[in-house]
Amino acid sequence: MSSISLACPRAVPSNRVRSYGRDKGFRQIWRRAIAAAGVALLGEAVVVAVPAQTPVKIVALGDSLTAGLGLREAEGFVPRLQAFLTAQGAVEVENAGVSGDTASGGLARLDWSVPQGTDGVILELGANDMLRGIDPKVTYAALDSILRRLSERHIAVLVCGMRAAPNLGTDYVQAYDRIYPELAAKYGALLYPFFLDGSAGDLSLTQRDGLHPNAAGVDVIVTRILPKVRELIAQVRRQHPA
Repeated sequence: MSSISLACPRAVPSNRVRSYGRDKGFRQIWRRAIAAAGVALLGEAVVVAVPAQTPVKIVALGDSLTAGLGLREAEGFVPRLQAFLTAQGAVEVENAGVSGDTASGGLARLDWSVPQGTDGVILELGANDMLRGIDPKVTYAALDSILRRLSERHIAVLVCGMRAAPNLGTDYVQAYDRIYPELAAKYGALLYPFFLDGSAGDLSLTQRDGLHPNAAGVDVIVTRILPKVRELIAQVRRQHPA
């Protein structure tokens, strides 16, 4: 804040000298000067007015892992992530998860799932492709199209990777597992290598199907991915300063 200088009053005869130290008139002069400089006063404290921050709008585009299959609404990935981000500032996370969706399914609904005004996308698709044994080339092509179109719209993306089950064979596993890091590098997107990190394979953190996380598992996932989500938010704010 720039300093404000007030000139001292000219000398006057002693019988007319007034003290401005606590004088009401001086306070009025001071308040008017401060108000003219665009500064708000609270009591005796001087507080610089800060404009409200524009909310960062994020869409979580995914399958049942994003949608929260088998969980109460408040226990799903998106509600829990939103709760964790409360202290991050103005951030709104929209749930665009569809149970059973493949990468190609996400591509087909991209335009209405990620509406205008979206700043960032958490992309979590491809697990169902792997479970159905879909050719990794098909999955790659669909995710590539999603990332290309989001890039053309200048939307920041956090790519959430998945890992193929070992019983699908070495060739399939190698082809599938390289999809996410290759595409993230191609489009300069943020990468979280394995969405289920910390919960996969732990029966205490999964539902009875052995695949989907339970409420405790979701909290583990959210806690671990949170630093990357914060990077996404920071990237959006750099690209679109308030």
